[in-house]
Amino acid sequence: MKGSKFGVYLPEDLLKELEECMKSIGIYSKSKVVQEALRLFIAEHRWRTRGYVAGVIGVLYNHDADHVDEELTDIQHKFLDVIISALHIHLDRERCMLIIAVRGDTERIKELMNEIASVKGVLLTRPLLLEAHQ
Repeated sequence: MKGSKFGVYLPEDLLKELEECMKSIGIYSKSKVVQEALRLFIAEHRWRTRGYVAGVIGVLYNHDADHVDEELTDIQHKFLDVIISALHIHLDRERCMLIIAVRGDTERIKELMNEIASVKGVLLTRPLLLEAHQ
């Protein structure tokens, strides 16, 4: 495979942390780590501009907040065209995690994430979406 070499500056503390992490998981090629990091970076940002994606949206919320469960359920019903499945996990007495599997148009999935993020009691929404084919 053809490629290109280039230099990268890393602060000393970041380099040390990288080397410790590489050693702990048994990877010895910095080039391989940089390639994987770049692939993840590109995949994480490419979905924002592409038409069709698939993946999951992680939602952390306080289930004691007024009507949060009902609102999240209503939103899911509104987006059945892009939601494949959902998994509800009880983390502790106050917090729950909702993992929503999605597939569809980027703009529609952005709408879903915005609606979820606007619900009172939602603490965090985090997408893991990748470019997909219809």
